[in-house]
Amino acid sequence: MCGRYASSRAPEDLAGLFGAHLNPDHVLEPSWNVAPTDEVWAVLERAARDTGAVERQLRPVRWGLVPSWAKDPAVGSRMINARVETVHEKPAYRRALARRRCLLPADGFYEWVAVPATGSAKAYKQPYFIRPETGSVMAMAGLYEFWRDPAVTDESDPAGWLTTATVITTEATDAAGRVHPRMPLALDPDDYEAWLDPAHQDTADLRALLHTPADGRLTVTAVSTAVNSVRNDDPHLVDPITP
Repeated sequence: MCGRYASSRAPEDLAGLFGAHLNPDHVLEPSWNVAPTDEVWAVLERAARDTGAVERQLRPVRWGLVPSWAKDPAVGSRMINARVETVHEKPAYRRALARRRCLLPADGFYEWVAVPATGSAKAYKQPYFIRPETGSVMAMAGLYEFWRDPAVTDESDPAGWLTTATVITTEATDAAGRVHPRMPLALDPDDYEAWLDPAHQDTADLRALLHTPADGRLTVTAVSTAVNSVRNDDPHLVDPITP
């Protein structure tokens, strides 16, 4: 799974990288410890209501997908990941796969390995930071959904709408697989256009885009256990250590 990741690049840089429009009113601070239910950047394409023209946007969404039919948005905390093997079958994800796909930019992601107690030392979980060898942005394949709060009667009121997303995961490759069996699925840049196109709704074709991420070229480094607490968030969380 993917339960934490880092996303520290400036939104202006992300907008330029993905060729996306950025609303200057949308602001998110960089984070080296993104956790479920946090606001995160997403790249997606939507048709404008007034013109119908499709625009690529960089916009904030909440991590943890809430299906439109959910009675309580709290279910999103349990839907931070969608397995690539079953994403086309699960009721919570299959409509989003056909119509609402996005990219979730990340510097890299964290996974943990349980270290047993030895002598006087207590058992603990050692975190590892996993990122592309090149240091490039990981464009994690994602799905997004809109949920409307029934308590807000005016459908045009933005306060009544919640936009959420989930990260698609796959079997881990190479170095990442030695730490954890699952990992986020990062798309190849050549596949961005087809993945984001809302008119592309053939799920068989779409699933074909979800192949081996980053060609296995990933770097894994042990990092401080400070990342274990969501209260900690600074650049030193990704600094390599000797476990």
